[in-house]
Amino acid sequence: MEEVALVNSRGGPFIEFHLKPVNVDGGKDSNPFTPKAHVVRYWSKQINDNLPQSSFLLSKASPLSAVESASFSKLASQNALSSHLFDFCTSAKIFCFPEVAVSLEKHNKDANFETYTGNNFTNYGADRIGGADQFKTYSEDPSFRGYSRDSKNHKDGFTVYSIDLNVVDNEFHTYGTGTTGGSGDFNVYDKDVNVANANFNSYSTEGTGRSQKFQNYLTGNVGDNRFSSYGKNAKGTPNDFITYGEDSNVMGSWFSGYGEKANSDKSTFKGYGEDSNVPLNHFDNYGEKGNGNVETFTSYRDKSNVGDDSFQSYSKNSDKAKVNFVNYGKSFNEGTDKFTGYGKGATGQKVGFEIYGVNNTFKGYAKTGITFAKYTNDTTTSEKMDISGSLVNKWVEPGKFFRESKMKTGSILPMPDIKDKMPKRSFLPRSISSKLPFSSSKIVELKRIFHAGDNSTMENLISDALVECERAPSKDETKRCVGSLEDMIDFATTVLGRNVVVRTTENLKGSKTNIMIGEIKKINGGKVTKSVSCHQSLYPYLLYYCHSVPKVRVYEAEILDSKTKIKINHGTAICHLDTSAWSSSHGAFLALGSGPGKIEVCHWIFENDMTWTIAD
Repeated sequence: MEEVALVNSRGGPFIEFHLKPVNVDGGKDSNPFTPKAHVVRYWSKQINDNLPQSSFLLSKASPLSAVESASFSKLASQNALSSHLFDFCTSAKIFCFPEVAVSLEKHNKDANFETYTGNNFTNYGADRIGGADQFKTYSEDPSFRGYSRDSKNHKDGFTVYSIDLNVVDNEFHTYGTGTTGGSGDFNVYDKDVNVANANFNSYSTEGTGRSQKFQNYLTGNVGDNRFSSYGKNAKGTPNDFITYGEDSNVMGSWFSGYGEKANSDKSTFKGYGEDSNVPLNHFDNYGEKGNGNVETFTSYRDKSNVGDDSFQSYSKNSDKAKVNFVNYGKSFNEGTDKFTGYGKGATGQKVGFEIYGVNNTFKGYAKTGITFAKYTNDTTTSEKMDISGSLVNKWVEPGKFFRESKMKTGSILPMPDIKDKMPKRSFLPRSISSKLPFSSSKIVELKRIFHAGDNSTMENLISDALVECERAPSKDETKRCVGSLEDMIDFATTVLGRNVVVRTTENLKGSKTNIMIGEIKKINGGKVTKSVSCHQSLYPYLLYYCHSVPKVRVYEAEILDSKTKIKINHGTAICHLDTSAWSSSHGAFLALGSGPGKIEVCHWIFENDMTWTIAD
């Protein structure tokens, strides 16, 4: 800051102060009052390592101008950000879903949507007689409300729908309600999506003879799909779920009131959740008070890793229901199944369990009309599956975890996909983030601010992040979730002191290939030390889960092309020497063998993640 003496209009002196421009982006002078300029000054004040500030980390600072920052900070303090959410999301570069207004648009012609992106299909196809609509290679968060309602023999096809996207939110409300005949086909739906969420509310309710088919549906990473009052009061409506959730990671499905009071409903779950990782499925009041319904579960959750299913009041008080479970729940890592009030109060039901898995609870279950064949009830039997080889590689990517002995020059090892799959976001300035609620107890207020509906994708991702942030730390862990750069700097310096440096892997080169380790640098001389690692959480604004665990060694290594031996990347890896507090089902032990406390485990720092260490 410069001090300049001037003379005022009355002849007396006064002092005028000039703030020097702050260098925040490699030589370009910038407004010293922006959030980014403030972070630069804060960094210089809090960190005493005399090293250049990390351009990698500063690139995540808020892009708001000084005026925008002051304006949105004032709105936040007045609890008025919600009414300016679109402008806030756009200016602050944070993640928000687009608003979908009610549309009264109808159509009476066949429609073909191919390679199409984003729209609002409210009351679309309602009251139609015959015809067909095709949605092919369609993407980006549409809303189908009242679609095909009260139509007759109307066919809807969703082919290669929502593929290769990041966070998807699809809403199907009162879809096909009151229809007669026709069909709805979802083929290759939500394939390779990172966070896939869909809500089918009152889907095909009170329909007659309308078939629904979900094939190759949900082969993505994580997400929740909710079927509420699906097929309720319907007559003769076959529903086929074929390879639903196959090869997905942590996918949840909720069937509430599915087929309730339905007549002659036929549903088939074939290859549902097969080869998936920790599938979670809940069937509440499924088929309750139905008449003559037929349900078949074939190869359901077969060869999956763990997984949990809950069947509550399934086919309760139904008449002549027929349910068949064939090769159900044969996970290579045991899951858990709970049947509460299953078939209770039913008349003339027939339920068969054939080649069924382990860890099952039957509570309040009907005492007649049930058969169990080849039921696996002992994890020590010869039927327990070998979890080595390809099954391990499916759920624990080769190279994701490795032993410390691999961290030496000349080693060749697979490198996992380290690409950041989160939507791109920026930190908020602390002047704004500190004014926003951040607690599970404030979820109602957070939903209002970010326009998150009940059971919506936004509500789920906010809730999931808060649960993880509020989780009690594990043994010897120090943790904090940070939504501003200032908060991250404070946490790192509190744990490690003010002589710190942030490290990450330089780029994506080498991902999903075999690499060679070149020259290695042992951070802090290779001594056992502690670091602060920060991993992204999915949240509207950039949020990091930062934690420190003791007894680690940190390495920087040149990453070479395994064939040409040319340097392609500069990687940062961390080796955890004490794994005694880790879960025995941790992917590292699945991939490397052994168990908690018996081996050390190393991994790369992925794109946009980082670790803070004491500066050398």
